[in-house]
Amino acid sequence: MVHNPGFLAIVNDAKTRVAEIDVAEYVLLVKSGEEHILVDTREESEWHAGHVAGAVHLSKGIIERDVETKIPQKDMKLVLYCGGGYRSALVADNLQKMGYTNVISLDGGWKGLLHNDEVLKATP
Repeated sequence: MVHNPGFLAIVNDAKTRVAEIDVAEYVLLVKSGEEHILVDTREESEWHAGHVAGAVHLSKGIIERDVETKIPQKDMKLVLYCGGGYRSALVADNLQKMGYTNVISLDGGWKGLLHNDEVLKATP
């Protein structure tokens, strides 16, 4: 997908403030057994088409409204994914502004996860 320059500008700006890991690093996190919550920030239609087992669905459109109810622990490690790692970076930036201190955007997103059987079978 080709993204518009304005969108890329705000994503790149957000990425200067948020932590990112790639799919290989996420596999290591899962294998380590480190406690975390995997959050799918994609739209509902994307979620219904497929998602990682054990992931929590809080789409970019509602996460800021609902996250404190679903995940009140602001120091919990949250790994956020979207389709490719753009929207999750925007969400990570906003969650940090809300006081969440351990937020990570998954670079590569669902597209990267889809090609990794270890993650798809794993339950965080």
